[in-house]
Amino acid sequence: MAKIQIEATVHAAPAKVWSYWTKPEHIQNWNFASDDWQCPRAENDLRVGGKYSARMEAKDGSFGFDFTAIYNEIVDQKKITYTMEDGRVASTTFEDLGGNTKVTTIFDAEKMNPEEMQKNGWQAILNNFKKYVEGN
Repeated sequence: MAKIQIEATVHAAPAKVWSYWTKPEHIQNWNFASDDWQCPRAENDLRVGGKYSARMEAKDGSFGFDFTAIYNEIVDQKKITYTMEDGRVASTTFEDLGGNTKVTTIFDAEKMNPEEMQKNGWQAILNNFKKYVEGN
């Protein structure tokens, strides 16, 4: 299975980045790839064996889906690894760059969509996260 990597450097300390990445009240504000989408619901049981769930949908109601995963590894302010419902794994690391935080996610590609499309979609969500954190 192919691995895809995305990354962004967020101009904020790791503690803030971690909080905004993991708290449902923040996740709802950034967890979508474009302005015509939204994340009206997010739940996060941040522990090994805990469940992550987020509703992602078009604002016009034309399409939506629930993204769910189970956590495999949690290292506070450093790393999160989870397994998605279809068995694919994603791992995100948070690297302290002295006031900034490099966020890197490596995930297993799925077979339904081209890898470039998957990379662009996940990168767009990460870019939205960066914008949200830096604007708050």
